[in-house]
Amino acid sequence: MVKTIVLLPLTLLIAFGAFAGELAKGSHLYRKHCASCHGEDRAGTVAPPLLPLFLKKYSEEKLIKIIKNGLPATQMPAFPQLTEEEIKSIVAYIKTPVKINWSEDKIVSSIQLNRDGKGKKLPVKNIKNVVAVVERGHQKVWIMEGTQIYDKFDFRNVHGGLKFSPSGWKVYVPSRDGWIGRYDIDEGRFYGKVRACVYLRNISLDRTGSYILVSCWLPKSIVVLDAESFRPVKVIKQDGIISAIYELWSRDGAVFSFRDKPLLGFMDTKNFNIEYKQIKEPYEDFFIDPFEKYIVGTSRKGSLLTVYQIKDGQEIFSYPIEGMPHLASATFWYRKGVFYFATPHIGKPYITVWQMYNWKFDREIDIHGNGFFVRTHPTTPYLWTDNGKDKVVLVDKNSYNTKTMETEKGKRVIHTEFSGDGNLAYVSLYNRDGALLIYDSITLQLVKRIPASIPIGKYNIINKSRKYAPFLLGKDVFMEKCWGCHHQTEEAFGPSFKWIANHRDRDTIISHIMNPEATYRQLGYERNAMPRLNLSPEELEAVVSYLMEFKDAEDN
Repeated sequence: MVKTIVLLPLTLLIAFGAFAGELAKGSHLYRKHCASCHGEDRAGTVAPPLLPLFLKKYSEEKLIKIIKNGLPATQMPAFPQLTEEEIKSIVAYIKTPVKINWSEDKIVSSIQLNRDGKGKKLPVKNIKNVVAVVERGHQKVWIMEGTQIYDKFDFRNVHGGLKFSPSGWKVYVPSRDGWIGRYDIDEGRFYGKVRACVYLRNISLDRTGSYILVSCWLPKSIVVLDAESFRPVKVIKQDGIISAIYELWSRDGAVFSFRDKPLLGFMDTKNFNIEYKQIKEPYEDFFIDPFEKYIVGTSRKGSLLTVYQIKDGQEIFSYPIEGMPHLASATFWYRKGVFYFATPHIGKPYITVWQMYNWKFDREIDIHGNGFFVRTHPTTPYLWTDNGKDKVVLVDKNSYNTKTMETEKGKRVIHTEFSGDGNLAYVSLYNRDGALLIYDSITLQLVKRIPASIPIGKYNIINKSRKYAPFLLGKDVFMEKCWGCHHQTEEAFGPSFKWIANHRDRDTIISHIMNPEATYRQLGYERNAMPRLNLSPEELEAVVSYLMEFKDAEDN
């Protein structure tokens, strides 16, 4: 027994000494062969970080193969001169934890601005139809309108989540390794970039477009950057892994949640103070409803879909589910007096449809495969979703019948997005020898095929800005409630929405919709021809948001 007590620590010491020796060897080899691209602290420079969080999906065998042979079509070279033992030492070293310190000074020193002012005139016809496309295979972002590509620029490790300034003329591009770049569409040039942190989850902008809000996993923090100078305004440390941060458009605020803590964070974007609210389970994925009254969230366990009422600070609805909903990819529409959302479920061959504001599960729709995105627009009669195969699955928004649309055999379809007016649907073939397919969203005819290497996200200010969420739903409400008497830009039985928006203020418009019998005389009418529509608060907000977009609008 005594021998065992003495020998066990000696055995551990020997093992630890051998491991420490291997790490020391790996550290030396890393500094010699890897640090110039991946950074002395492994936090990444021109190449991604080499830290356990980034490497956990790779086996030791896979990492050895990558170091030995390099990665084709990337800047990662091969190291055939290294022995397998040397490579194993490097792998052991890069898989060890390391404390990351990304200070405000490092943020400032990372700023790279394009000060020469050179750009080009892009022939943009309507900024609301401009689409930014991420081509992951070639590490590029395209700026296009309709079927025409106006420009492309390089940006490494883009994972999606591009954001537009309130005007739409500036696009902010995040990368997983913490870089944020800006492209100025109005000047046709890449403005510059900054590294906010080592590992970035997502970005948002405050509603004025003055600040970039960055949720970071390494270090755990929210970083607030000046959107013009890129300099840090505030770095707020967090004790948890942030799911995402999203702006509020109706007020000066933003909301974020944690993957590992049952808390919601509500940030005041004027002073960047944060108030934390307790919830029952962490929201690993969530969205804010189009009218910014509720948060719909779920956890990785995927056992419940929960609705949180922001005003009262309470969870008011929950429903048991299977398979985690991909709520960040949910889509919204309105039909026959009801607002709906649909969401795919990770690892499940269906999407689910839910009624909003009376909060009710509606139905499950089989899409015969594991989908990741579902999108729609008032112009199209369908929900467009992918299912991991080579066809687009189209779900009729009235009947919920499904049909498939052929693309290219053997290619994987992913992520549909629409032009701002909804006339065109952009579909990705997610392969190295893939393509961006552009369809007429009504006839479903292929308009153009553009070769692309792993095209992923498509981003448009109408579809990707919270500002326009009520506007899109308002078009649906308009078609059901107002189309019989009003046209958008031409006089019909009643005045056009364009005329109303340019001759009446918002409060007057709301008063007349709610109680036309009491307001028609002050508007100069001898008799009332406007029926009382009895709209819900959400219907009213939606249709007024749609109407007000015609203020100072040109006929188009």
